Amino acid sequence: MTTTAWNRDDFEARLREKGAAYHIHHPFNRLLNEGHATREQVRGWVANRYYYQIAIPLKDAAILSNCPDRAVRREWAQRILDHDGHGDDAGGIEAWLRLGLATGLGREEIEDLRHVAPGVRFAVDAYVNFARRAPWQEAVCSSLTELFAPKIHRERLAGWPEHYPWIESEGLAYFRNRLSQARRDVEHGLQLTLAHFDTPALQRRALEVLQFKLDVLWSMNDAMALKYGLAEVA
Repeated sequence: MTTTAWNRDDFEARLREKGAAYHIHHPFNRLLNEGHATREQVRGWVANRYYYQIAIPLKDAAILSNCPDRAVRREWAQRILDHDGHGDDAGGIEAWLRLGLATGLGREEIEDLRHVAPGVRFAVDAYVNFARRAPWQEAVCSSLTELFAPKIHRERLAGWPEHYPWIESEGLAYFRNRLSQARRDVEHGLQLTLAHFDTPALQRRALEVLQFKLDVLWSMNDAMALKYGLAEVA
């Protein structure tokens, strides 16, 4: 067992190595991004991920409620505005609803959560409850799956118009918006994590926390694959 802490570069490298377990590699996500999903599977994914989208501001509000650092709160609060919207910006939740509309779902059937699988609810609720109960630094660390998100957004923007031409193009705005927002968010969360988790025990804990969040995302895909089926992915 390591008796000295990793330096910041080595610690960051260890965090980034966790990307091997990101849900981009899940068979259901590969089915979607490689263009093999049916309309039902695409719509099911969008409807189920909406439950995650509406939980993000709740998770971020929980972090703020536990954080005594005013400077951190001032910057972290932007995440809630990004998703809930403010001013002329309708926000990420509305952008996700428009993605659902672009796939042929109705607004009401997305918002009333009728399509959400029990396993998705369980995983998302576990994540929000973790953020409410954990030290705020651990909840911040759990957000670092954003390290791996830009790649998945770029793949969707590049491949979905060709694979799923029946999806109205304006529905993909959520992914375009998150390319810049995720880069900003992850830089803040990463610097907080690198600064706080500075002992061997804390750094091991950070890796455990990040793995927990990766497991949440993976479990969501497991639940969707069970509900909507999973064709063979070569």
